[in-house]
Amino acid sequence: VKIAPRRIADIGCATGDGIRDLQQRYAKALPLALDYALPMLHAVRSRTPRLQRLTGRGPRLLNADVRALPLAANSLGLVWSNLMLHWLEDPLPAFKELHRVLEVGGLLCFATLGPGSFRELRAAWQAVDDDAHVMRFPEMTALGNGLLRAGLAEPVIDVETLTICYPDLRQLTTDLRSTGTTNPNSGRRQGLTGRRSWARLEAAYGERRDADGALPVTLEMVFGTVWAKPAGGNGS
Repeated sequence: VKIAPRRIADIGCATGDGIRDLQQRYAKALPLALDYALPMLHAVRSRTPRLQRLTGRGPRLLNADVRALPLAANSLGLVWSNLMLHWLEDPLPAFKELHRVLEVGGLLCFATLGPGSFRELRAAWQAVDDDAHVMRFPEMTALGNGLLRAGLAEPVIDVETLTICYPDLRQLTTDLRSTGTTNPNSGRRQGLTGRRSWARLEAAYGERRDADGALPVTLEMVFGTVWAKPAGGNGS
């Protein structure tokens, strides 16, 4: 993609890895780091080199919701968002807001988890109870339709399936809690799984160990790019 944006934004920036990479690629652009969680922005600031802070070249920090961005219309040339969209029950309001702040010809790039993610863990939990312990992730068709309904143009969505391996279930569930991928709407409070349920879960997941004795975890990574188009136009 050959663009030269004047302003770039990482929406859902977490601790700032994305915005730092974007700064290196688009050194002349004004960088914005936006996150709903204020502690994440504190982490971005603490990891910004002191020289950048002193010279005003560090990313501008914004504490806001992607569905109500404190930005002017047509103000961003490039928006990047990594692993944020699956937190939204409905991504359409976010897509509409991102379209509003993108300038004509601006580009939205995102990555999120697809519905095939953590399928082994879901199946193992089904042997224990009927609760939804892992959050649900958006379907590709829902993402594509949402982008078009928001007025964005020429969406391209790709999927890559990754498999990572864990030595034991305890480490896997610890990582899930630390990344917030457990289901926030689960009726069972996290951390209160009884010993009997835990033993059943270990046994059910243990049946899926690979030849090396590790527990496989599938991640369905969904990557998307889409353009902002002029009102009534045919896209960029």
